[in-house]
Amino acid sequence: MSRSTRAAGRRSAPRASRSKHRSQRARTTSKAIGLTLLSALVPGLGLIKGGRTKLGAFVLTIAGGLLLVAAYVGLTQRNSVLELLVSPRQLLIATAAVVVLGVLWIWVVVASHKLLRPVSMTYTGRLAGSMFVGLLCFAIAVPTTVAAQTVMAQRDLVGSVFQSEGDSKSATRPKVNKSDPWAKTPRLNLLLLGADDGADRTGVRTDTVMVASIDTKTGDTALISLSRNWMRMPFPEDSPLHKIYPDGYWDPNLGNVEQPEYYLDSMYDNVPKQHPGALGATDNMGADVVKLAAGAALGLDIDYYMQINLAGFRKIIDAIGGITVNVNYKVPIGGDYGAGPGTRGAKKPSGYIQPGPNQKLDGYHALWFARGRYGLSDPSRQERQRCTIHALVNSVNPATLVTKYQQIASASKDLLRTDIPQEILPAFIELGLKVKSAKVSNVDLDKRKNFPTGKNPDYSAMQELVEKAIAPKTKPIASTPSTTATKKPTIGTTKKPTKAPTTPGAAQDLNDACAYDPTQTGTN
Repeated sequence: MSRSTRAAGRRSAPRASRSKHRSQRARTTSKAIGLTLLSALVPGLGLIKGGRTKLGAFVLTIAGGLLLVAAYVGLTQRNSVLELLVSPRQLLIATAAVVVLGVLWIWVVVASHKLLRPVSMTYTGRLAGSMFVGLLCFAIAVPTTVAAQTVMAQRDLVGSVFQSEGDSKSATRPKVNKSDPWAKTPRLNLLLLGADDGADRTGVRTDTVMVASIDTKTGDTALISLSRNWMRMPFPEDSPLHKIYPDGYWDPNLGNVEQPEYYLDSMYDNVPKQHPGALGATDNMGADVVKLAAGAALGLDIDYYMQINLAGFRKIIDAIGGITVNVNYKVPIGGDYGAGPGTRGAKKPSGYIQPGPNQKLDGYHALWFARGRYGLSDPSRQERQRCTIHALVNSVNPATLVTKYQQIASASKDLLRTDIPQEILPAFIELGLKVKSAKVSNVDLDKRKNFPTGKNPDYSAMQELVEKAIAPKTKPIASTPSTTATKKPTIGTTKKPTKAPTTPGAAQDLNDACAYDPTQTGTN
C-alpha cells in the first residue's frame, strides 16, 4: 500500500466517526432541547442518544447506583446518617461530594446537548438551545450550592456548640458507652438553663432553671421547674461544695431572711467567683454548680446541661417563623420593680401581650411571653416557659428545617452552650425524635406546701414528689364495669368543661396545661 493510500485511509476515518455521530443528532432544535432536558433528568441518556454509548451507559450506571445506595442508606442505615449529620469531618467530605456531583451533572448536560443539537442550526435555534442549557445548569447549580451551604452550616453548628469529649472539660459529665449511651441509663436527666447574659448585663443570672427527665425507651418527658428564688440549695455530700456550704447555699450570719445573693438564680455567677476552681477542671463551672445543686434538690443525677442564651432564643423563634401559644392573661413586656439584684431602676411595662387562643408570636413577643413577670407570680412564669418549650418543639417540622435550616443553624450557634459531647450526638438526635412524638408532662412540686417563700424550701418533700412522678407506671388492674348509668351531655351545650385540679406530684400533660383558659390570672 502506498503512502498516499494510507494517508487517505487515515483522513477518511474521522469522517466516518463524525458521520456516525451526525446520524444520532436531533433533526430539529426543539427535539434537541427536549432530549437535553431528558438527559438532565436521567444523566447519561443524552450521551447514549448522541452516539457516545459506552460513556453514556457508564454515567447512567453511576447515577442509578448512587440513587440506589442513597435509598438503601436512608431507609436501612439510620444510625449512619445520624453519625454523618453530627461529624464535622464527614460533613466536610459530604460538602465536597455535593459540589463534585453538581459539577459533573452540569458537564453531562452540556456534553449531551453538544452531541444532540442539529449540525445546521439557525442563529435563533442556537441561541434558544444555549439559553435553555444555561437555565438547566442554573437549575442544577442553585440547589447544589444551597445543599453545600446547608451542610457547611450544620458542620459549623456542630463544631461551635458541641465539643468532642477529648477537647472539652466537665466536672459533672458522666462516662458512658459511646456506642450505646443509654444502655445503663433508663432516664436521662437534662438541665435546661435560661441565661440573661447580654451586652447590657454585668453578670449572668439563670432566670430559668428546669430539668427534663426523659425515658430513654419511650421518649416520655417530665419537665420540672425550679424557682429562681430558692435559698439553701443543697450539694451532694461527695461534692467539694458540700464542705463549703454544709447547710445549703445561704449565709447563716444574715439570719433567716430573704438573701437575693444566695438565690438559685445567683449560683451560676456567684459561686465560681467566690470559689474558683473548687470543682476542678471545667469549661463552665457555673453550669456544673447548678447541675449539682439542682440534682441534690430534686433527688436526681443530672447528666448534661443545655444553656440557652435569651437573645439567641429570640433569633431561633424568628428563624422558624414564630410559635403558636395560648395566652390566658395579659403578659407584661418589660417592667422592673427597682429592687433586688440586677435591677436597672423602677419602670412600668412598655406594653402587654393580650389574652387569646392560638396566638402566633415572633421572637420578641415569644421571649417576653416566657420572661414577663411584672405583676405576675413565679409559678405562672414557669408554666409559660414550659409552654414556650412545648410550642417550640411542636413548631419544628421537616418543611421548616429544609427551607430555613441555615437561619436556624446560625441562630443556634448564639443560642446554645452545652457539655453534651459530639460522640453521643447521634443517640441524642434519635432520642429527640422520640420526645417529639411522645408525652410531655409537667411535675407539680406543690408550691403552697413546699416553698411558699424561697427562704427554706422543703427539698425532701419535693424529692418524694419527683420520685413518684417519674416512677415506672404499672398497668392498672381491670375493674368491674359500673352499673350506674352515665349521664349524657346535653346536646347543643357550649359550656367548656373546667380543668381538673392538678394533684401535687402528678405529671400533668402539657397539652392540657397549655390549653386556653381565660379564667387564669397569672397571679397565683
